[in-house]
Amino acid sequence: MKTRRSATRTSSTKSQSPVRPRRSANKPKAGTQDTKYPDIRRDLERQRAAILNDVGEVLTHRDGLAAFPDVSDQASAEVDQNFSMRIRDRERKLLKKIGEALERMDAATYGICERCGGDIPYKRLKARPVTTLCIECKTLQEQEEQARG
Repeated sequence: MKTRRSATRTSSTKSQSPVRPRRSANKPKAGTQDTKYPDIRRDLERQRAAILNDVGEVLTHRDGLAAFPDVSDQASAEVDQNFSMRIRDRERKLLKKIGEALERMDAATYGICERCGGDIPYKRLKARPVTTLCIECKTLQEQEEQARG
């Protein structure tokens, strides 16, 4: 009888424990994230749309590098083109970070520091919505980068 009771307790404990925490742990997280950061999600989606719109306009109104008779005009045009390319590269990187932030929101991991696992304060997320580190971890990361040279 002792073995039956212990086996029954073990099986009932096992069947009840995994089911209840999974339901309560999974469902509220997704809902909490959606309701917790809707303004940040809207900001990210607007920013992504604006960047994509600008890229679309640049591609449709693409000016080729014209040959100028004056060497200084040619050099100035090349500098402008290089500057535009650097801006597009930064926008491309930002677009990638926005996509990753939206994916983290969908996965209910948005607002969690990748380094320490703590919560990133709302003010930081509002100021820098693509961030993956809390202030303390970002400060440590910058100090480590300075130490490396």
